[in-house]
Amino acid sequence: MNPDDLRRLVEIITEELLAAQGPGGLQTRCTCHAVQSDCCPTRLRGVLDAGATRLGLHATGGAPGGVSGMIDHTLLKADATRAEIEKLCREAAEFQFATVCVNPVWVAIAAPRLRGTGVGVCSVVSFPLGATTADVKNFETRRAIFDGASEIDMVINVGALKSGDLRTVERDIEAVVEPCRQCGVTSKVIIEAALLTDEEKITASTLTKAAGADFVKTSTGFGPGGATVADVALMRRVVGAEMGVKAAGGVRDLESLKAMVAAGATRVGASAGVKIVQEFRGQKPAADTPRSGY
Repeated sequence: MNPDDLRRLVEIITEELLAAQGPGGLQTRCTCHAVQSDCCPTRLRGVLDAGATRLGLHATGGAPGGVSGMIDHTLLKADATRAEIEKLCREAAEFQFATVCVNPVWVAIAAPRLRGTGVGVCSVVSFPLGATTADVKNFETRRAIFDGASEIDMVINVGALKSGDLRTVERDIEAVVEPCRQCGVTSKVIIEAALLTDEEKITASTLTKAAGADFVKTSTGFGPGGATVADVALMRRVVGAEMGVKAAGGVRDLESLKAMVAAGATRVGASAGVKIVQEFRGQKPAADTPRSGY
């Protein structure tokens, strides 16, 4: 897709979003949460509270098993130790999270520990800045897959996006999506929404879809802000029902997860996954273990 086609695609989506807002550009909002009415956090409350084990939002929403199957159990802090990664894997196997999400250096440690558990290993690429070249991201992706990653979360070239260099951003995403596709690995594209205008969020989500990625993801958890209901809803409207949307950064309890799911998220990245599942089960959460990021 050439730059002119991409810009036209972005224009079309923008026009559709504006048209959906109603008279004067004001969106219909619910009175309880001041978000778009069809994204109200209470929309799925009854389903979740009733103990539903599947949420029929998107086919790539994660492994079955209710709330736990929607969570990437995450530990991405720079000073994470081997013992902490091993504990993360034990928790993931016990609670049946979708994946553990770890830095590339830990993939080869996590993969054999989770083999046969049904829990995948997610590796981040060009994390957390995204400010490296496409060929480096391609190699990092292939190495993570070689080490056992079944999912890849890459960070886009934010500077190129904000410079209007859409072709560079498209190639950047394709450099990761292509090896993932070849190897049957799930690809997620982090747009770092807190750094972007709404127009840039639309553009980034459109480029992600055009490149054939499986998910678009809100945040690294290390930027100036994390996932918001408004950003998740916007990203879902742009990519439609064909893709997954992952909310990450600041999702630390069950209510936050419910709000993101109601807005359109089909996967959540969280370091507080154990706490969230315990809340869902009506159990008293154990004392929080501080984990920076997410």
